[in-house]
Amino acid sequence: MRIALCLPVALENELAREAVLSGHRIVVRSDAADELASRLADSSPDAVLASAGHRYLNARLLAESDAVGARLVALTASAAERRHVAELGLLETVEATAGWDRIEALATAATSAAPGAGRNAPGRVIAIWGPPGAPGRTTIAVSLAAELAATGADVLLCDADTHSASIAPALGLLDESPGFAAACRLAGNGTLTARELDRVSQRYESSTGAFRVLTGIGRPSRWPELSAERVEETLQQCRRAADYTVLDISASLEHDEELTSDLAAPRRNAATITAVRTADEVIAVGAADPLGLARFLRGHVDLLETATTDTITVVVNKVRASAIGMTPHSQIASTLHRFGGIASPVLIPYDRQAVDAALLSARTLPDAAPRSAARTAIRDLAVKRILPPVATPASRQSRRRLNARLGGLP
Repeated sequence: MRIALCLPVALENELAREAVLSGHRIVVRSDAADELASRLADSSPDAVLASAGHRYLNARLLAESDAVGARLVALTASAAERRHVAELGLLETVEATAGWDRIEALATAATSAAPGAGRNAPGRVIAIWGPPGAPGRTTIAVSLAAELAATGADVLLCDADTHSASIAPALGLLDESPGFAAACRLAGNGTLTARELDRVSQRYESSTGAFRVLTGIGRPSRWPELSAERVEETLQQCRRAADYTVLDISASLEHDEELTSDLAAPRRNAATITAVRTADEVIAVGAADPLGLARFLRGHVDLLETATTDTITVVVNKVRASAIGMTPHSQIASTLHRFGGIASPVLIPYDRQAVDAALLSARTLPDAAPRSAARTAIRDLAVKRILPPVATPASRQSRRRLNARLGGLP
């Protein structure tokens, strides 16, 4: 392995000696991040070891490492350095006092058994899309992931929203180092594996079934990290690592490359468009009020033009008579069929108390309000529209067992 070093002199000498004794080659050394960044293209290292101080590690070095496909490992020695690494979104960190074996393992991304390893069939990618106006994409995505996990499936929930990522705060998870961006960066240099996906993800523990989460970018300005190529490769790896990958994506399907002459520049909406084109199934979420339905019907046209799958399930969220009039279910179904040619939408009742309880406690609906009407509808969405059909005729006892796994609902 070819290694580049950006370390204080004492630590550099120690690690260089260990690396050479282990059969590796030191191709370039520097004591400043900018200087090393300018030399990476010529030296083409496989890995970069850098101290986590501002002098030795910055965004430019991270970007140049990605550009040459080198794995960057930060060595931390203090809380301030750990914060600096977190701000850069770098998850490949190790204590500066760690032994060479640990540093080498992280630098080489040594593989081992991980969730999803050896999977016989690829998993399914499900994109949760909806127009602007807060129709409840994140609520549906989180709840759907929880319901799928409750069946015993291996589920990966990803926040690929480049405008307003929100899964981490919704579930009370740390988002200083966004997992989805880290996965995309690893995919960009060809080192993303099932084990690496497991490492950069966080685990949400639930009484009904745990699932893994790749948190979203904490600052919208980081959207260039989610390029189309990186997102596509990440989703391919997610297929190999999980039974179901649930994607929470942003609303805009605008092909913004038409607005600029620089066709090589990154695109703000690339993650959303790539997710919709790559997904095996799209859940299209609209809000059950006159404005929400109008926005949905306009956006649904763009969705049909962008998606490559024929499996598009329309979900109308927050259904209540106070916003849509008497017999809201029939009115919504009639409106969607008349103006959008949409048949058999899934309608989610507006259970504000249950959703508020979930948000306040940073838990999923099955955990915060297991008997909520909204939770019941989302569970039915998972069972009837996404999960493989249960062999028929199903016995009453088998149905009871399935319902028990899904949270004890009748």
